[in-house]
Amino acid sequence: MDLVEIPNSYAKGFAIFQGEGFKVLEVRHAFPDKHPPFRYLVKENSDLKLDEAGFDAVISLPISKVVLTSTTHIPHLDYLEASDLLRGFPDLDLISSPKTRKLIDAGKVSDLGKGAQANIEKIIELDPDWVMISTLGEDLKNIEILKSAKIPAFINGEYVEQHPLGRAEWIKFTGVLLGKLEESKTVFSKIESEYNQASDLVKELPENKPKVMAGVMYKDIWYVPGADSWGARLLEVAGGEYLFKDQKGTGSAQLSYEYVLEVAQESDFWLGASDFKTLVEMKYADPRYSHFDAFQNGNVYTYTLKKGPTGGLEYFELGYLRPDLILRDLIKILHPDLLPDYSLYFYSKLDEK
Repeated sequence: MDLVEIPNSYAKGFAIFQGEGFKVLEVRHAFPDKHPPFRYLVKENSDLKLDEAGFDAVISLPISKVVLTSTTHIPHLDYLEASDLLRGFPDLDLISSPKTRKLIDAGKVSDLGKGAQANIEKIIELDPDWVMISTLGEDLKNIEILKSAKIPAFINGEYVEQHPLGRAEWIKFTGVLLGKLEESKTVFSKIESEYNQASDLVKELPENKPKVMAGVMYKDIWYVPGADSWGARLLEVAGGEYLFKDQKGTGSAQLSYEYVLEVAQESDFWLGASDFKTLVEMKYADPRYSHFDAFQNGNVYTYTLKKGPTGGLEYFELGYLRPDLILRDLIKILHPDLLPDYSLYFYSKLDEK
């Protein structure tokens, strides 16, 4: 097969190759552990005769029905004008997208339930053209079952990307699987432009950046994003000084209250304060929260209050694809004069009561 790579700008976890009448997708980082690449063949018409050996899944365009397993993939369908292709999803209440909720309300999307076995049986019954698998859950073990049922399953490893635009660029992966690569490039280009315009706003800021703390306690352990994580990267781009920058890694760091108080008592802002709705509720949950300057000054923000009609968190659905919106939110919080007319999209400031 003669293949030409179509380069990505930020994403490192997958690659796209163009052949004559077909494309090849290669997923190089499906999860943090090392693994051989997953290779997928996308035939641009079903009559194309190709050697299909060595591919983990093969599909032919056009596509008429798909199954997704992560809310982060729902916006891909929305932005590529392909929402009506969705036939099944586990736990429909998690979905916030207005387009998809209309389809759900019309009975056009099957609820795959929450149990892995129920999921797989219903997926096979729906007989979709393909299934998108997220490596964050337990869906990986279903791939062999789907393969034996002749249902192509594609692994999406977007969460492994730590550059915010790297995660967003995975819309091109979905674009190839829908036969809409050019449309996905256009969508991504607009998001990239918005992100870069926002990041340009903070390039000339003075050295003394606002000090930012994060996270909350669960059973006396304080969880904060690692300094190499996607969230910490966005905070840095937004012109904030992350007070836990010594906590290396891309996952969550587990800290003691005493350590957090020592490092972050004089914080200017507190971001990601779980799903508390008010400062009073927060203090009632644990009076020790009130010992931080950010709490005392009322500068506590959460991204969990914006929910869909059935309780799905929009931040976790749309945030991967729209890091530009998160970045603008952070800039508005930390440097409000730079975006005087902008209203927060994901984040909410906690009221006192």
